[in-house]
Amino acid sequence: MGTTVYTEAGEPIGTIRGLGDDGFFVTTREGVVGMSIEHERSGHEFGEAELVWRCAECGEMGKIDSDLPETCPNCDTPKENLFYWTED
Repeated sequence: MGTTVYTEAGEPIGTIRGLGDDGFFVTTREGVVGMSIEHERSGHEFGEAELVWRCAECGEMGKIDSDLPETCPNCDTPKENLFYWTED
């Protein structure tokens, strides 16, 4: 998480902010710190959203205290299979 992703030409395109079944999620927002949850906790135009973690293996979701849990409490998959998720 937080690793910069580059094009084949070496140009940075964003940073990894989550993992899923089909690959990884990248943010392209300027000034967003990798693994930062502050930008996701801000209000949205049509309502409020809450940032939680989600398990790519079983779909379990949970509250983020200070970081992602070391394993999913539901299926025990490692932290690498957990990603940030915005819940309405």
